[in-house]
Amino acid sequence: MLQVTQKLGSGEMVIQEIPYPQISKGMVIVKNHFSVISAGTEGSTVSAARKSLIGKAAERPQQVKLVLDTLKKQGPIQTYRAVMKKLDSYSPMGYSCAGEVVEVGSDVQEFKIGDLVACAGVGFANHAEIVSIPVNLCVKLADDANLAESAYNTLGAIAMQGVRQADLRLGESCVIIGLGLLGQLASLLLKASGVKVIGVDVSDSAVKFALENNVVDFGYPRNESGLEDQIQSLTNGYGADAVIISAGTQSLDPINFAGAVARKKGRVIVLGAVPTGFDRDPFWYRKELELKMACSYGPGRYDLNYEEKGLDYPLAYVRWTQKRNMQAFQNLLERKIISVGFLTTHEFPFIEAPKAFDLVVNKNEPYIGILLKYDFEKKHSREKVITNEKKIEGQVNISFVGAGSYAQGNLLPNLNGIKDISKIGVLTNSGTTSKRVAEKYKFNFSASHEDQIFEKSTNTVFIATRHDSHAYYVLKSLKSNKNVFVEKPICLLESELEAIKSAYEISGTSLMVGFNRRFSPLSKMIKDGIPHGPMSMIYRINSGIIPFDSWIQDIEIGGGRIIGEVCHFVDFMTYICGSLPEMVSAMTLPDSFNLNDTVNISIKFKNGSIGIIAYYSNGSKELPKEYFEVFSSGSSAVLNDFKSLKVYSKGKVKKASFLNQNKGQKEMVSEFVEGIKKSGKSPISFEEIYSVTKSTFKAIESIQNAGKYIQV
Repeated sequence: MLQVTQKLGSGEMVIQEIPYPQISKGMVIVKNHFSVISAGTEGSTVSAARKSLIGKAAERPQQVKLVLDTLKKQGPIQTYRAVMKKLDSYSPMGYSCAGEVVEVGSDVQEFKIGDLVACAGVGFANHAEIVSIPVNLCVKLADDANLAESAYNTLGAIAMQGVRQADLRLGESCVIIGLGLLGQLASLLLKASGVKVIGVDVSDSAVKFALENNVVDFGYPRNESGLEDQIQSLTNGYGADAVIISAGTQSLDPINFAGAVARKKGRVIVLGAVPTGFDRDPFWYRKELELKMACSYGPGRYDLNYEEKGLDYPLAYVRWTQKRNMQAFQNLLERKIISVGFLTTHEFPFIEAPKAFDLVVNKNEPYIGILLKYDFEKKHSREKVITNEKKIEGQVNISFVGAGSYAQGNLLPNLNGIKDISKIGVLTNSGTTSKRVAEKYKFNFSASHEDQIFEKSTNTVFIATRHDSHAYYVLKSLKSNKNVFVEKPICLLESELEAIKSAYEISGTSLMVGFNRRFSPLSKMIKDGIPHGPMSMIYRINSGIIPFDSWIQDIEIGGGRIIGEVCHFVDFMTYICGSLPEMVSAMTLPDSFNLNDTVNISIKFKNGSIGIIAYYSNGSKELPKEYFEVFSSGSSAVLNDFKSLKVYSKGKVKKASFLNQNKGQKEMVSEFVEGIKKSGKSPISFEEIYSVTKSTFKAIESIQNAGKYIQV
């Protein structure tokens, strides 16, 4: 299937063949009939992408700061990989469309094949022939719905949320600053509500368009002489009850102008992308104005549980969610209370989408709404997208399931240079990522269905998906007699661990978890420099805060930080002391969301060794992340953030250091592949993987039992 993509690095925009999207629980697959280009948001994205690196940096100072932080902590190689991953990636465009349901997830009851729907969501409702949409970002339409108008779905919901934030009553007045597509839609909704609408824009043509189509009651260019006085007159000398700013600009004029024309104790709603550093006096302070932000489509936006898991908010407590806003907008269209067809000033066949974006960026002529129309009679199938016709010749034939930041930063680059391997297929949730990774790293194809990864041509599967799917793909790989490398953790539930154990014992293939730290050259120096036998160890991790609503903190998706991250440090201690965990005790610092991400974990090992993992999320960012000490038979070692090591033994101090961190990523990948070639065995025994993983489950059990020691 075809999709519009853009490279952030070059700004190159193309329509290209990418894999058919995956169908999963809580999702519907939709064949697009129409999609709408958001000239403000998407135009800004395209313009930024076409700028030089210096121009990009000037527009994104926060991202530049993140790059510098990464450089400081991880060094130039990892920083370069992270930046190039972003610049080289294919970025999907679009977030508002309408079409026909062609597949539904196994648990979806609300939709059926053949339903007409309107869709929303960045990364979901793309400019593409086929899209995969979460149920809470999709609304069912009438059988005779006008899909060209319904495609305005997302922008209509955004405008509606701005109107709701204004909280206007029948007969009140509102000034709309910015009469682009969003401002025109907000004006239509306000007029339908019986509100007097006064439109203002820097563009004479936008004002003229709004007046000619009866979108506003009164309309003025921003440079109109005496404009503030005219608005005062239109509002009986009081000023507007509310002002909605739907403009997109770096200027402070909209926010200060809003203060000038709003009535005392009026409301100013920021709907567009504008700075809010208003002048305190004379208007904002003396009028006691209220400033409110409108968050996209409404409540539920950016909530993982709502958008991806499909959990709704009770209507009695949250009357207007983003989905209910979309439904209300579509209902207004269906009942013909509003009409948006006239907003479409330009319509392009989908295959001419680059021309449409050129219009937006170059502003060759006035425009409001720009539609892309699809060939919805076209047939589609889940075929592989071939990217490299190279013959399969390797001893180790590798396919990837999942290829996000970790895979592109640490796994894929480290496969380069390893002999006797072939790269077969790539499967990700995003077809754009699959295609780009397959091209860049010279895989034979990007997959449209998971079964294509498990065909006979592949004998080794790398799994780098979100944590909740690890167990599923590990089990499928083992049952398909494939060697497996899975990014930590191997699973999220003890029942999954036991199922994997049973499948592994039957399969006879190699199974490896990405516990990379044990493969660092500094780790091996500790192992060689400290006498074997019972050891005492302490590992302090200044992990930093991850927001409570991140997928990593979600127990069902990420497993939380003990299962998802602390497993690394349990494995490291297991490797250093050469023994399996036997007993685990854990105590956590209380927090409002029960995240258990500031925790002390005490481990007793079978050979008598003891260890403390001090995993803290409440520290300073300036403190290096990891610090490890080990003591044994009169010898000690101190490891600082995998950059430097001191080993104290036999009256001497042995030192080693790296300019940049070396956490063993390259060595790990190499040893895994070489192990398959030489012996068919993983460099980490399954007994260790099993015991380390089980220890994290027991740590959580111990927290629930007030720190009681739990047998592993």
